[in-house]
Amino acid sequence: MTTVTRGVDTLTRDALTVLQPGFAGTTAPDWVLRRLGEGLASVGLFGRNIQTPDQVAALTAQLKAERGDLLVAIDEESGDVTRLEVRTGSSFPGNHALGAVDDVELTRGVAFELGRRLAECGVNLNWAPSADVNANPDNPVIGVRSFGADTALVSRHTAAYVEGMQAAGVAACTKHFPGHGDTGVDSHHDMPLIDVGLDVLHARDLAPFRAAIAAGSRAVMSAHILVPVLDPDRPATLSRRILTGLLREELGYDGLIVTDGIEMQAIASAYGIERGSVLAIAAGADAICVGGGLNDEGTVTGLRDAIVAAVRSGELPEERLADAAARVRDLAEWTARAAEGAAGGAPRADIGLVAARRAVTVTRGEFAAPPVTGPVHVASFSPDANIAVGNDTPWGVAAELERLLPGTTTGSYTGPDAGAAALAAAGERRIVAVVRDEHRHAWMTEALDALLAARPDTVVVEMGVPGAPPRGAPHIATRGAARVCGIAAAEVIVGG
Repeated sequence: MTTVTRGVDTLTRDALTVLQPGFAGTTAPDWVLRRLGEGLASVGLFGRNIQTPDQVAALTAQLKAERGDLLVAIDEESGDVTRLEVRTGSSFPGNHALGAVDDVELTRGVAFELGRRLAECGVNLNWAPSADVNANPDNPVIGVRSFGADTALVSRHTAAYVEGMQAAGVAACTKHFPGHGDTGVDSHHDMPLIDVGLDVLHARDLAPFRAAIAAGSRAVMSAHILVPVLDPDRPATLSRRILTGLLREELGYDGLIVTDGIEMQAIASAYGIERGSVLAIAAGADAICVGGGLNDEGTVTGLRDAIVAAVRSGELPEERLADAAARVRDLAEWTARAAEGAAGGAPRADIGLVAARRAVTVTRGEFAAPPVTGPVHVASFSPDANIAVGNDTPWGVAAELERLLPGTTTGSYTGPDAGAAALAAAGERRIVAVVRDEHRHAWMTEALDALLAARPDTVVVEMGVPGAPPRGAPHIATRGAARVCGIAAAEVIVGG
């Protein structure tokens, strides 16, 4: 059922149609329901909207009672970036773990089971997968969200993820075009620069997007990055050369183009969200993701009015806005058909844990440590999570080890005295040191140096990208910090 908009002119309706806003609360605010009647065609769900699967299903049913063809989007990559399981940690490992296993059927199966669960909750658009090739080992925002640093591997797993997700009736949104993997800056905070030649860009960064397009990805998300070889003046999200010239015309992509969160500082600080939205639509974007901390009615009406004013002033061609709105409605129609034709089969509740177990690698060091048989002290070393991951999702091995080894103690440590603090807290207990991306943080390396010098039987669990040489007794690499990754690591620790 498609809701007919009420008392709103076509221009205003189309301006609302291209917005994908978030909102606060676990039920739909009145203002969202009103705007759905006026043309708003999409909403985005974030951790703040989610308590349980049943609650999400009730929320989406409330929204769709107002507009039956609503696009309900979510940023559910699985792994470290989870919204559906924001309070518990994900039941599925993320891309880096799947890439390490390198079994495309497993990746397809994980994506299908995740898509099936999203569809059960009423979600029909997933802002995933990340198709970024993690070419820069110091990347602060992609890392384990990438399938890896090898282009061919990233390409085949991106395609498999798209196929699995869409077989479940949920549209995939491949991101972050034209590739966010070779950055040393987080676009949530500033404008990243990718200064490579066309040959590198085509051979490395664009190949996974070609694979996603060939696999039928229904949406592609733009990146807020500056790529001078493509456009020296404007970031990809605002660049007609990149969105229309490259993605549409050269790569032949005909699906929905969605921006990354327009409130991210790479756009908001340089252009403002209203002008940024107008420029993005003019460049070729069809939908504006408005997530993050912007979740109020004033933001949505301000963006709507800015788009309408840009059309009336001649800055934004009305035909371009109408085309963008039509693509949003086309995707909504596809999701309705896809839901009816979604592949069946029994749920595979354990597939995420199976994948996490397969992704674990164990390196035995020179120190012949005895097996872990009693309570331990779990010392977690982690910098602040990036905004995409957030600080609300639990991670690590502590919860599972507390269950398996009663009497286990835990602590979180950071900064130059982290190692000494962990040693003092551990007492006589065996230490399990848990790190994320040790290779990117000198203080973390110093903390491990201190632990291993004093206690060479320390078990090290790396839950980020395993870029540092393995050390520990043993060293366990999970390639992600999802809940199932923690379970898999704990099983290795206790099982010897």
